[in-house]
Amino acid sequence: MLTGPTAAGKTEWALRWAERFGAEIVSCDSLLFYRGMDIGTAKPTPAERGRVRHHLIDLCDVTEQMDITRYIALARAAIDDIRVRGRRVLVTGGSGFYLKAFCGPVADDIEVAAVIRERVRALPAAAALGELRALNPAGLGALDVANPRRVARALERCLASGRTLAELQDTFARQPGAFADFSMKLTLLDRAPAELEQRMSQRVTAMVGAGLVDEVRRLRAAGLESNPSAARAIGYREVLAYLDGALAESALAAEIVKNTRALVKKQRTWFRTQLPPHRVIPATELRDEAELFG
Repeated sequence: MLTGPTAAGKTEWALRWAERFGAEIVSCDSLLFYRGMDIGTAKPTPAERGRVRHHLIDLCDVTEQMDITRYIALARAAIDDIRVRGRRVLVTGGSGFYLKAFCGPVADDIEVAAVIRERVRALPAAAALGELRALNPAGLGALDVANPRRVARALERCLASGRTLAELQDTFARQPGAFADFSMKLTLLDRAPAELEQRMSQRVTAMVGAGLVDEVRRLRAAGLESNPSAARAIGYREVLAYLDGALAESALAAEIVKNTRALVKKQRTWFRTQLPPHRVIPATELRDEAELFG
């Protein structure tokens, strides 16, 4: 598995390693699922995908939301297929939650009935929190009670299962991950902050020059804004603001860079606190793709 912050250079090193070692690439990027989101996601080009077979790219229309359960099922099917054909697997991308799915459990099997979802959705935030507290007299643990969405999801799961959050968390912690039967090596590719900043700026300039605004216009016409996960993605939300007159054209690239910088900060924190033990390799020290995984 190869990960790292945005603009670290994962794509080219992944291609080189996969070509050399007979591997196919399984994407772990939460935006590459969507057809038409090409420029703003720095999606591997047709030429790059011609060099190495890629999986889990261009799976669905921009109006169709992806979730972690579906991703895991698709990733498992792709990996099993790759292995049956005698090829190696390289998972690469920087989307933390999807990446974590390869390292341990991230979703339980609790099914929440539509009637429960509708009832919880109709509750005011304070009422939902009060009901959740009543179902969990021993407390809510580390739940972010200031986040209404997380409170609602916790309440749904408690109502659907008849168990407390502590009981659910204990069961969850003991279940194996979807990929527990695989052996894995994980490497994080990184760069010095100044260098990464320069690469981000160059990349954003190239995206705007390649037609990012026109791409967003097309996607908006196709229903982009019906999918909050896609519409709020960096590069897309700024162009939407520009198209709505809320952002000047002269400020567009700088705004994307600023928000990309904030994303990289979050990525670094997530990698540091959520990933299992892994190697960190400065991209500037790499001389040969064989060095990626020792």
